Amino acid sequence: MAHTHQHTPSDSNSRRLLWAFAVTALFMVAEVIGGVLSGSLALLADAGHMLTDTAALLVALLAVQFARRPPNTRHTFGWLRLTTLAAFVNAIALVVITILIVWEAVVRFYHPQPIAGWTMLVIAFAGLLANLFSFWILHRGNEEKNINVRAAALHVLGDLLGSVGAIGAALIILWTDWTPIDPILSILVSCLVLRSAWSLLKESVNELLEGAPHAFDIPVLKRKLARTIPEVWNVHHVHIWLVGEKPLMTLHVQVVPPHDHDALLERIHHFLKEEYQIEHATVQMEYQLCHGQDCDLNEHDEHDHHGHAHHHH
Repeated sequence: MAHTHQHTPSDSNSRRLLWAFAVTALFMVAEVIGGVLSGSLALLADAGHMLTDTAALLVALLAVQFARRPPNTRHTFGWLRLTTLAAFVNAIALVVITILIVWEAVVRFYHPQPIAGWTMLVIAFAGLLANLFSFWILHRGNEEKNINVRAAALHVLGDLLGSVGAIGAALIILWTDWTPIDPILSILVSCLVLRSAWSLLKESVNELLEGAPHAFDIPVLKRKLARTIPEVWNVHHVHIWLVGEKPLMTLHVQVVPPHDHDALLERIHHFLKEEYQIEHATVQMEYQLCHGQDCDLNEHDEHDHHGHAHHHH
């Protein structure tokens, strides 16, 4: 099977990531300084997000670079899986930072601290502009974005909300002097970040554990294949997994002995590509009945298939 490799998406992905990384890193430092000077936990919470953002973007950048490396005899898929690993590390970092900030917020609740409202407002506003810029960069263009660009965009979105929260908190403190708003907001922002971290964690863990992509229903795939191609009697030993978001598949297909083996194989490949966008499938054709317990793996409709098969012929 011919494979075409186009590098344009990853080039633009890495350019985007580089810009977002530079902007985020700069403002993270600004927010840490601002948070310390003003005594605002909401700013530090936002800086915490920006830290994970900066890490996220750096990891994503490295991952995009590594993913470009061509496959070799040891790493036959290249380094595509690295991007998934990066997203996983990223999600865990987010969870840890969130826990630290919530803990600090609870402490602040019982021991309120003075906060310099104006300093907080100025820094929060600058942070908002920086986040808007990063978010715009990451969302520009419509070509495929990989899991890391999506992860980075999620991070930045969390930040954006964090900056809006910090601006709100600064205004409330300036108008009313009610400082508990600061830890309350930092907790709210943390919850938003936790939500995005969780979905990222689930997605990356599923891929690392060779889980089938969520969109795939294997019993349905087997039924459709048998209905679409009359020569197919039974489909078993189906394995499907992701490498760097590309679905790969192996399957055994029990068929009526064909006049033209290659043409039938071509039709099966065509079906998988058209219906499921699977470009890389290894199909083993068999002419005998399948015996053994694995023949019934994910098979709820074995008899149904044979029924169909006999009607066809």
